[in-house]
Amino acid sequence: MSVAGEGWHSEWVRRGLLALAGIVAVSPVFAWAARRVGYAEPLENAAEHTGAVAHEVTYSAGLLPDYTVPGIDPLLGTLVSAAVGTALTLLVVTAMARILAE
Repeated sequence: MSVAGEGWHSEWVRRGLLALAGIVAVSPVFAWAARRVGYAEPLENAAEHTGAVAHEVTYSAGLLPDYTVPGIDPLLGTLVSAAVGTALTLLVVTAMARILAE
């Protein structure tokens, strides 16, 4: 039987999903810590250093800009963003696995 055919009943799938849920659950801790130490994305730092920020053009802010949900608490937004991103990734990978298994 193929890996895609085993579905969600496999022990390694359950363990993997549990690990992903744990990582999603602690994502607000990482957001809090990043804010606490003043962390910024390296590419954003490079853009500021070179003056590229002055010429920035945003065509699409994205589904969840800066890993947050506009209008709610940033830490809760990080949790929602992590859950949505993880769910979308699992959906796409599962669909790809099913297509490739056929």
